[in-house]
Amino acid sequence: MDYSTLGKTGKRLSEIGLGTWKLGANEAGEIEALRAGIDSGINFIDTAEIYGTEPIVAKAIAGRENLFIATKVSPTHFHYDDVLRSCDASLQRLGVSNIDLYQLHWPNRDVPIDETMRAMEKLVADGKIRHIGVSNFSVKEMEAAQAALKSNEIVSNQVEYSMLVREPELGLADYCRKEQVSIIAYSPLARGHLLDSEYSKLKEMLGEIGKKHGKTATQVSVNWLISKGNVIPIPKAAKKEHVIELVGAAGWRLSKEEMASIDAFLSSTTGAR
Repeated sequence: MDYSTLGKTGKRLSEIGLGTWKLGANEAGEIEALRAGIDSGINFIDTAEIYGTEPIVAKAIAGRENLFIATKVSPTHFHYDDVLRSCDASLQRLGVSNIDLYQLHWPNRDVPIDETMRAMEKLVADGKIRHIGVSNFSVKEMEAAQAALKSNEIVSNQVEYSMLVREPELGLADYCRKEQVSIIAYSPLARGHLLDSEYSKLKEMLGEIGKKHGKTATQVSVNWLISKGNVIPIPKAAKKEHVIELVGAAGWRLSKEEMASIDAFLSSTTGAR
C-alpha cells in the first residue's frame, strides 16, 4: 500500500480509504471486510453519524493502532451546542478518545457557518478532533467556511467523484489542488453503475488497459482517481473479497497516455454530470 498526504497536515493516509455508507446488512461480514482492508495496509476509514455505522467501525478497529478515523456531523446539528453534542456521541459510538477528521456532512444555509466553525474550533482546542473537513461543499461554500475559521484550516472536501460523476472537475478539483485541500471521493465506482450494460464499452476499455497492468476494470477505475492526484477514493467496504480487490487499485499509476485516452473516451460518451 502506498500513502499520500492529507492536505497540509503532513498526515500520511493510504491511497484508498474505506467507506461505510449503507453498511449494516451483514455486520459480521462487513467487520471482516474492514479488518481485511486494515490488514492490507489501509489506515483510513470514513463514516458519519447519519450512516448509523459508527458502532460497526468501532468493532472493526478495536485493538488496532495507527488508524485514521473520519466521521461527519449532520447538517441538522450545525448549531454550536449541537455540534459539540454530536461529536461527543460519535466519540462514544466509535470508542475512541479523539476523531482524526471531523467533517460537515452537507452545507446548511439556515445555520451561520461562523457559528458552526466556532464549535469545530472548540473541538480542536479541546483535543476531541484533530482536523476539520467538509463534504459536498462548493468552492464558494468552502471559501466561506475557511473564512469563518480563526486558527485552523479545512484539510479536505468529501464529494462524489467517479468516471460517471465528474462534477469536481468543473472547478472544484483545481481549487482544492491550489489550496492543498484533499478531495475524498465517495462512490468512486459510481454506486456500481460502471458495471451496467449501458457502459459496456467503457468496461471493455478499462479491461484492456487493466490487462497491461495485471489489473481488473474495477481496479483501473479506482486508480484513475488516484492518478488524478490529490484524490483519495473511499469505496464501500462490504465484502472481504471486494476489499482485497480494491487494495490492488493502489500502489501503481496509469500512464499519462492511458489517463488521456480514458478522459477522452469519457468526454465523448458519458461526459460530466
